[in-house]
Amino acid sequence: MPSVTVENYLKQVYLEQQQVGDDLVPMGRLAAAMDVTPGTATSMVKALADAKLIDYAPRGGVRLTPEGTRLALQVLRRHRLIEQFLVEVLKLDWSEVHDEAEELEHAISDKVLAKIDELLGHPDTDPHGDPIPPATGTPRARTLTSLVDADEGRPLTIARVADQDAAFLQFADRHGLTPGASVTVTGRDPAADAVTVRPVGKRNVTLGLAAAAKILTED
Repeated sequence: MPSVTVENYLKQVYLEQQQVGDDLVPMGRLAAAMDVTPGTATSMVKALADAKLIDYAPRGGVRLTPEGTRLALQVLRRHRLIEQFLVEVLKLDWSEVHDEAEELEHAISDKVLAKIDELLGHPDTDPHGDPIPPATGTPRARTLTSLVDADEGRPLTIARVADQDAAFLQFADRHGLTPGASVTVTGRDPAADAVTVRPVGKRNVTLGLAAAAKILTED
């Protein structure tokens, strides 16, 4: 069983890879995401490279190997199933389950996780709309569009809120910007870097581009 630190690094590298695409994850970016010094991150990455879990290019960056990807997806599967369990069964608020899952993801056994998955009906996504990796293989690809780029005047369904910050999640919840909600982009103001949306049953809400980019939709 990998250590907690190893699991956290592998999971974070996977998440960063989703942002950078085919590029290597820069070491500075990884260190910032892990909240450690670049030297600490480099030492850990070298150990992971020796274990064949990461490909490391000095002055270039890192990328998970197939085995590193497999382990990272296992951690993400545990994390996101736990989040869904905490919201759906224990009725915790979706803004507070991330930190709880961060602790539990390293302790729960595969047997208990399988029972949780069965109890929940084998969900594809967690409360934030993040994909739950299957027991084997990779998550199903989805084509999502942020509110920044979504067409105006066309009904859309929010599929994912790509931010775990509690304050942002509480804001999204207050304004009806949660997964499954129907919304329409009603206007854009390039001068103000703002997008205005109308959730069904709610008043219009104006978002800055940084916030709008975190809310992903599908037709």
